[in-house]
Amino acid sequence: MSQNQNLTLKLAQEYGYLPYMIERYIQFLGIDGTIELLKANEKPLSPFIRVNTLKITTSDLKIRLTQKGFELEQIKWIPYALKVIKETHNLGSTHEFLQGYYYLQNVASMLPAVILDPTPKDVVIDMCASPGSKATHLAQLMKNEGTLILIDRNRKRIPALETNIRRMGIINSIVINMDAIYLSKLNIKATKILLDAPCTGEGLIRQDTNRKKSRKMRDIEKMASIQKKLLKAGLNALEPNGELLYSTCSIAPEENELVVHEVLEENSNIKISKISKSFGVSGLTEVYGKNLREDLRCSQRLYPHLHDTIGFYLCLLKRKNN
Repeated sequence: MSQNQNLTLKLAQEYGYLPYMIERYIQFLGIDGTIELLKANEKPLSPFIRVNTLKITTSDLKIRLTQKGFELEQIKWIPYALKVIKETHNLGSTHEFLQGYYYLQNVASMLPAVILDPTPKDVVIDMCASPGSKATHLAQLMKNEGTLILIDRNRKRIPALETNIRRMGIINSIVINMDAIYLSKLNIKATKILLDAPCTGEGLIRQDTNRKKSRKMRDIEKMASIQKKLLKAGLNALEPNGELLYSTCSIAPEENELVVHEVLEENSNIKISKISKSFGVSGLTEVYGKNLREDLRCSQRLYPHLHDTIGFYLCLLKRKNN
């Protein structure tokens, strides 16, 4: 057994992971980065809230929650996002939550809508919309105007989406229960599309330690196949100059850069756009000994050990005007 195999098994046993996960992390993070990630995943994650500026200002909500004993810190990336330093009540049962003044949401999960930056004039599609964290954020940025089409394939998840839409006061949305792989059947062209793709959640271990052992390599391969189909469908539904934001709560290259690379190799009408701000580190252009597209550097990765968030991936894609 090689020294690397010994280390892989040692770390897997020490931190409670399946060995194949550690082996992959070492390949794209290195040994030191892998150990830092494993340590960070053991630390509790502070809750964040996104203020619903359709109903209340950030300063007013901050005053109300501070009066209840909460300690809050504003986030530099997003002025209407608050990190909860001290919690005195259950955040999901306050009057303010029930009235739709805020949404419980990790700051990394707020970035897709911020980067896509829809306006009231846009036709926007959220391809995997339930339970509504990003959908209600898109509506907020659109000032509750324009057209927001919210799609989810799982009928059982639709009630949660509709509940959050009502709670947050969203009036510019249409909810459709369908598989977004068949988006072309709607015969709609959008200016902005969000594909927060279903994934293995390999970036959520800090929130759910069961994921250290609940996903096998075949699960990653299955999700990657679905992600490619969804991404192709979304890109085909874009207007010329339209933008699609691809995101996952996974750090697996198989669900991120490798998906985008494969789909774009078959579609010369799409380019990867540079994200205007640096939220994370650059996407991978070489992994597992395979060279990928150079413009994948424009995509971004967030890691628990570097950014104190969940693990997350962001890639902004644009259809060329032709």
